[in-house]
Amino acid sequence: MVQQVTEGVNVMVETFYQPGHSNPLNAEFLFAYRITIENLSAHPVKLLSRHWHIIDSNGSHREVEGEGVVGEQPVITSGGNYQYSSAVNLHSDIGKMFGNYLIIDLFDKRKIKVTIPEFLLITPFKMN
Repeated sequence: MVQQVTEGVNVMVETFYQPGHSNPLNAEFLFAYRITIENLSAHPVKLLSRHWHIIDSNGSHREVEGEGVVGEQPVITSGGNYQYSSAVNLHSDIGKMFGNYLIIDLFDKRKIKVTIPEFLLITPFKMN
């Protein structure tokens, strides 16, 4: 697991290779990831949008931007957290992702760019 705190918001990431949904012979590797966003600040925050960088070890670089996460724009209370799972398809058995969330402090309406720490996506057979 990797994690990073930005202005009182802690982002934690866990990854899981999905062999049943991958086809290495066709260079298709599916990885799931679970993200926990923990609000360590004194005020509630709302997640507005996301911006991802997805990089395969073959040199492919994609960017994904959009509102919210998994169709939601969650409000996270002070001391609370929000967790969601998603997945990404790579065309190589090693890759990485990183990015940021745009959140708003609901008390003072200040927008904050929260870092999503870089995390590796590696098939288990590459680790041996």
